[in-house]
Amino acid sequence: MTSFTPATAEEVLAAVQWAAAEEAPLEILGHGSKRGIGRPLQTEHVLDLSKLSGITLYEPAELVLSARAGTPLVEIETLLADNKQQLAFEPMDYGPLFGQPPGRGTIGGVLAANVSGPRRLKAGAARDHILGINAVSGRGEAFKSGGRVVKNVTGYDLSKAMAGSWGTLAVLTDVTFKVLPAAETERTVAVRGLLDDLAVAAMALALGSSAEVSSAVHLPYPAVSKVGGLGSQPATLLRVEGFGPSVSARVEMLENLLKNAGPLEEIAHEASRALWREVRDCVPFAGGDKPLWRVSMAPSQAHQMVMALRMRAPVSAFYDWQGGLVWLSMESGEPEAELLRALVKNFGGGHATLVRAALADRAAVPVFEPQPPALAALSGRLKAEFDPKDILNPDRMGREGRDAA
Repeated sequence: MTSFTPATAEEVLAAVQWAAAEEAPLEILGHGSKRGIGRPLQTEHVLDLSKLSGITLYEPAELVLSARAGTPLVEIETLLADNKQQLAFEPMDYGPLFGQPPGRGTIGGVLAANVSGPRRLKAGAARDHILGINAVSGRGEAFKSGGRVVKNVTGYDLSKAMAGSWGTLAVLTDVTFKVLPAAETERTVAVRGLLDDLAVAAMALALGSSAEVSSAVHLPYPAVSKVGGLGSQPATLLRVEGFGPSVSARVEMLENLLKNAGPLEEIAHEASRALWREVRDCVPFAGGDKPLWRVSMAPSQAHQMVMALRMRAPVSAFYDWQGGLVWLSMESGEPEAELLRALVKNFGGGHATLVRAALADRAAVPVFEPQPPALAALSGRLKAEFDPKDILNPDRMGREGRDAA
């Protein structure tokens, strides 16, 4: 196996041009934190971007940061924290799910996988914060899109087209994100002991109030027992962020609203931040080997789908995004893809992505949600335009196309 380790955008371009000329497929790799997601790749060559690293522009007053694609996310988050700023969509770190140490994800991988976190309901995902990219297509052509400011443009937004493409359209060399001020403080209200249906109702009530809840997650047993010293009693967590006096007033409002829902607890400041990092990184299911699904669907339907699934297969679950994102660990060791996707369809539809599974299962099961014919045709045309020889992460997303979740 040949491994290319470019340190500049020009070296990336040369490597892709060689691969295009030779019709030699490439695995596009950062630090490998998401390498286990997608269909197994059959490639003899690796384009390793770990040396394509470094922050190239940071203007705190302008809320803009640019970095080379292989820059570790932890390096960027540290710099932003020193300036009381953040990537508001709080991208999750997939590494621990695969038994890797935290902090290995790269900023290019964040966009390629369209990563987000518990603040998704309020802040969106990577695609909502990208300002511009520099990249190399599978044709061996360098191109750029966007810039340092948010503005309307005529034509297709190529920066957003890269979000969720998992390295199958182009090799990112440089990305520019908008950044935002970090909250002065945060507090979490925990409602204890709720069953899934009552937890979803409580989260909906909280999100519909003027308390400006930024994140809502429900941790049933046994998931709750692996997070932040919460113990074994189910916990429905509601995060409130902002300036100190405002947070205090909104927490009081929230507690009055939910006083009859169940026993209430408060988790403040650094303890709250640590707790939400664990939720962000799916710590309840980190380091295991059971098949793990990420299901996006209507919050009002998700807990019903899980209940129906539990009648047919042993499963552990927890609910983020007010219940609209369900993490499912299949305790039997079987992915149960057909069963799960049929139930998702029966309960209003959604998107199910097989995040972690054995190699044989990843080869046999559609990892990403199969697309409707019209959307699959559009994805195919996009792939043909950017990578006609199919040399970039070939078949990683299978014939299902890009993840729409």
